[in-house]
Amino acid sequence: MKESLLFRLDSISERYEELAALMSEPEIISDQNKFREFSKEYAEIEPVVLCFANYKQTLDDIQEAKMLMDDGDADMREMAEDEWKEAKGALEVLDKDLQTLLLPKDPNDGHNVFLEIRAGTGGDEAAIFSGDLFRMYSRYAEKNNLSINIMDIHETGVGGLKSVIFSAEGHKAYGIYKYEGGVHRVQRIPKTESGGRVHTSAATVAVLPEAEQAEVDINEATDIKIDTYRASGAGGQHVNKTESAIRLTHIPTGLVVTCQDESSQHKNKASALKVLRARLFALEQEKLNKDRDEMRKSLVSTGDRSAKIRTYNFPQGRITDHRINYTTHKLQVTLEGDLDHIIEQLKLAEDNSKIN
Repeated sequence: MKESLLFRLDSISERYEELAALMSEPEIISDQNKFREFSKEYAEIEPVVLCFANYKQTLDDIQEAKMLMDDGDADMREMAEDEWKEAKGALEVLDKDLQTLLLPKDPNDGHNVFLEIRAGTGGDEAAIFSGDLFRMYSRYAEKNNLSINIMDIHETGVGGLKSVIFSAEGHKAYGIYKYEGGVHRVQRIPKTESGGRVHTSAATVAVLPEAEQAEVDINEATDIKIDTYRASGAGGQHVNKTESAIRLTHIPTGLVVTCQDESSQHKNKASALKVLRARLFALEQEKLNKDRDEMRKSLVSTGDRSAKIRTYNFPQGRITDHRINYTTHKLQVTLEGDLDHIIEQLKLAEDNSKIN
C-alpha cells in the first residue's frame, strides 16, 4: 500500500479516537447539534477505521508467520507457511476493501428521496406493472426502515397505477434507491390475454434526491404560478368538495408539479414545493454531470428515464439488469421487496469503475 494512503488512514484513525473523546465530554453531550454532527462523522469513518485495524493486524500476522518459517522446525515451518499464505490472501482482500471505503461518496446519498413511477407502453398491463413496482419499492422501504409518503397518485380501473409520486424518508434513502431510475420492462401473459401470448410492457421510474432549501433558490412570488383544483379519486367527501389539490408551474423552466394526496391545500403546496425543488436540483445536477466518464455513465444509470435498465421476465422467472448484465431467477422475492442482491451488484460495479 502507498505511503500516502497509509498516512491518510492513520489520520482517519486519529480523528476517530478524537471524536470518541469529544462525544464523551459533557458540553458536547448537552449540545444536540454538535453531538449529532460528531456522531454522524464517527459513524461514517468507523468502517474505514475497523477495516484498517484488521489490515494492520494481518500485516503483523504475516510478519510473525515469516519469522516462524525462518526459525522454526520442519512441522512449524509447514504450519507457518500455510498461515502466511492465508494472511497474504486476506491482506489483498482488505487492501481492496480499504480502497473502496475511501472512494468519494455521493453527497446526495444521505438525502431523502422522491420516486415517480409512470406507466409507459403497454396499456392496462403497463399500469398494473407500475403498481407492482410501487409495491416492490414500498416493501423495500419497510425492510430499510424508511417511511413512505404518497404525494400524488392516479389509479386505473384495472387495479393499476397510471402514475404515482411518493417520498421515502430515512437514513440514506437516496443512496438506497438511486440506481432505480430508468425504464423497467416486463414480459408476461396478461390476465386478459385469452391466447396465452406474452406481452411486453414498460414503466419509467425517476429518482430524485430531496433538495435542501439552501441548495435550490425559488422565488415563490415571481417564479411560481399556483393553481388549485378539486382532488379526484379516493379520499372522502372533504377531498372532493374543496379545492385542496395544488398545481405548481415553475415559470423559468416550465416544470409542472401536482399534489392532491393531503387533505389540506397548505400541506399539498408544501409537498409540491419539495418535489419541484428536487426536480430543479436534479436538472442542475444533470448539467454538472454531463462531462462524466462515459464508461461509468453506461455502466450504472442513476436517473436517465430513457435508458432501459431492467427486464422482468415472468415466463422464465428471471430478472436481468442490462447495465451490468446481471441475471437472477429471484423474480418473486425481488417483487416482494428483496432488492439487495441487485443493488449490491450495482454498487460493486460502480465502485470497480471508480477504482479502475
